[in-house]
Amino acid sequence: MYGKTFQRSIAVVGSINADLVCRVDKIPQPGETRLSSNFRIHSGGKGANQAVAAARLGCNVHLIGKLGKDAFGNLLQKGLTDASVDISGIDLVEEASGVALIEVSAEGENSIVVAPGANACVTPGDLDKHIDVLRQAGIVLTQLEIPLDTVKYLAQICHCENIPLILDPAPAQELPDELLRATTWFTPNETEAAFYTAAQDPESQCQALLKRGLTGIVLKRGAHGISLATSSLRRIDQPGFRVQAVDSTAAGDAFNGAFAAALMLGSEPAAAARFASAAAAISVTRLGAQASMASRAEVDHFLEQHQEA
Repeated sequence: MYGKTFQRSIAVVGSINADLVCRVDKIPQPGETRLSSNFRIHSGGKGANQAVAAARLGCNVHLIGKLGKDAFGNLLQKGLTDASVDISGIDLVEEASGVALIEVSAEGENSIVVAPGANACVTPGDLDKHIDVLRQAGIVLTQLEIPLDTVKYLAQICHCENIPLILDPAPAQELPDELLRATTWFTPNETEAAFYTAAQDPESQCQALLKRGLTGIVLKRGAHGISLATSSLRRIDQPGFRVQAVDSTAAGDAFNGAFAAALMLGSEPAAAARFASAAAAISVTRLGAQASMASRAEVDHFLEQHQEA
């Protein structure tokens, strides 16, 4: 990646949340109460996380979304600005800012409940309002923590304007085939891939998704690495990097932001996925969501140290 510079911006349309994080020895079962050893408030939300991930790598990033006129809204705006994300596409509304309640176990696994708040107010009209931001983007990122109608409208815009769209299909929900056909890269994790395909192994999942009209798929398989497939390319499996995980929160967002950044630099999909896997591996060694995102120098150095992987 050394010596390459970004020529166009990345646009992110998605959620912005305050993450209320409790560390526990074990994720509680239904009806069980556990004491937390630590509590922190972090800046989060899949849209904001992916925007920060790309910005930390040196991209010019514009975020389109909604925040409440509250203390969380002020905190979240500051975090994005400090990360050099352009927030001119963020509007303030009377609804409360989005909140995520996150439990993180001693092994670094997490359980998350999201209260959308202002994120539920992101409408197709907001995309029309900020259409110039989308048209100027080299890649658009989105997720499913904003209304599905807005995501579908965004996909139509990207298809008509010939802008690559990366869709992180989380939280998992039923999606129409026309949305999938307008998506350039579909990036589910293992749980989401099983939801969308009713299959368990990567090959069956990739084939099932391709049959629904998708042209590019990256299965994020955690410690097992990634599986990448396109309509014109056989599945490529890449192993995960071995690191000591302390918090897996936003690892998938770190991957998506870095994958978009690498594609913007002209990397082939497989190389972009490896770069993104390195960014995600670094993120799980750190606490928090946006605070865990790596810089471009850190990812390049990590890859130099893991050339055998």
